[in-house]
Amino acid sequence: MLPVTAGASVAPDTALHAYARARLADSEGAGDVAVASYRAALRGDPDSLEIARRSYYQALESGDVPLALRSATLLDQQGLLPRDGTLLRIAEALVARDWASARQLTDRVVQEGNFAFLAPIIISWIAHGEQQPAPPVVNARDRFGALARRYVDEHEAMQALSRGDGAAAAAPIQRALSLRVADLAGLRLAFAARLTAIGARDRALALLPADDANFTRARADIARGKSAADFAGAMVPRQGFARLLSRLAGDISAESNSAAMALRMARIALFADPASVEARIVAARLLTRVGDTPTAAALARQIPSASWYGALGQAVLVDALAGNGQQEEAVALARKLAEEPQAGPDRMVRLGQLLAVAGDFSGAATAYRAAQDRYRPDAMPWTLLLFEGSALEQAERWDEARLVLERAAKLAPDEAVVLNYLGYAQIERRQNLDAALALLSKASALKPQDASITDSFGWARFLTGDIEGAVPVLERAAAGAPADATINEHLGDALWAAGRRFEARYAWRAASAFAEGETATRLSAKTREGMKPEYAAP
Repeated sequence: MLPVTAGASVAPDTALHAYARARLADSEGAGDVAVASYRAALRGDPDSLEIARRSYYQALESGDVPLALRSATLLDQQGLLPRDGTLLRIAEALVARDWASARQLTDRVVQEGNFAFLAPIIISWIAHGEQQPAPPVVNARDRFGALARRYVDEHEAMQALSRGDGAAAAAPIQRALSLRVADLAGLRLAFAARLTAIGARDRALALLPADDANFTRARADIARGKSAADFAGAMVPRQGFARLLSRLAGDISAESNSAAMALRMARIALFADPASVEARIVAARLLTRVGDTPTAAALARQIPSASWYGALGQAVLVDALAGNGQQEEAVALARKLAEEPQAGPDRMVRLGQLLAVAGDFSGAATAYRAAQDRYRPDAMPWTLLLFEGSALEQAERWDEARLVLERAAKLAPDEAVVLNYLGYAQIERRQNLDAALALLSKASALKPQDASITDSFGWARFLTGDIEGAVPVLERAAAGAPADATINEHLGDALWAAGRRFEARYAWRAASAFAEGETATRLSAKTREGMKPEYAAP
């Protein structure tokens, strides 16, 4: 924070005032106001490292590249540029076709260490720009080699396709597809576009499964014989760099605390290649994750629904709308996508999730059942049965739910979450107590550290009359989840039945701290009056 002299007045047009406004907007999540205020603050005090540091992060995450570059320049002059700032400067050099600066900055990436594994690929794209093509080479003994190899194949393939050499691209294309799990549809489309551009239409079609709605538009365009000019041409270094950072952003976004860094990667990718649809999809997905759903929706809407990537963009838009509280629009769009010919089961699952959030549990169950129908019987995931059974149970259609959940338990007899759900649902209804206890005992043995499952097992023992055996199990559950109202209430009830009245009231009070509604009322009553039949936990 900039120093403020006690008692001094601050004129509204000063850099300090703009900085304070930016910090406040930043903390409130008002990204546009924050960026505008950081811009004004840096203009008013262009030597402030604190303003530059904060404006760098905020500007890059919001997509204001000019402000991010100005901030990066100031920080770099003082040796304070963040590690991803070097990647931003590489993008700037590649956009300017300044190969010498790009090489120098790539050498710095190696020295800094954090993103050193990207260097062989970046260098290969620089060489491509210098008209001296050389495929990326990864030293097998390099400590970053394993990371680099996750990305090398697709860039080797893209560079070969950019030279019009489809034969050289064949093997790395297959290797790249075999290594990817996330964003595989986008990678298939990217390869297919460039194969089509060099006239290899049959090979392009072979990459796009005919039974997948994500590829319907692309397959139709290729089959109609659209001219190569309509497809992606030779990839230039800045586009290759953008692809690399898009992939990196998608990969690191899976880590718990890396969403902001991943978003910066995606923004740098869009700076390097503003036309990159894949970078736009990744950025929109990350913006939804960090809570900036209006911007995410705006980015997703920039992808024409009738384009090759339209289906992928629409899926991201569904999530952005849902995250923004626009449930009806999200459900309508998800339903439209799910009902398209050759739509995959993932679309039905997403529709089911949205319907469940909206409280339409019967509709959710129907969607989950439809998703199951899109699998071969021997390949259907047990999770879909769990989803359907859970939705039916919440729709108060228990008899149907029990049959579905029993099918799930038969299909996945060693999945603790299935055994726990089926067992606890019966315990709640005081049905089949001995069988439910057996299910929960097995679930607890499979996942002894799961407090929720431990609670289910302990509560089942209590309800089947094993009070002495239930108490230590419930104590272990409460120790694992001290803020869980249900677990603490169960422990209190068991302690009371065991004659440990003082400890029971302590457990109920602990539960009361986190309880709401009817549960809070019930806990208050039995803490005050002691256990009565009408106060028993459900």
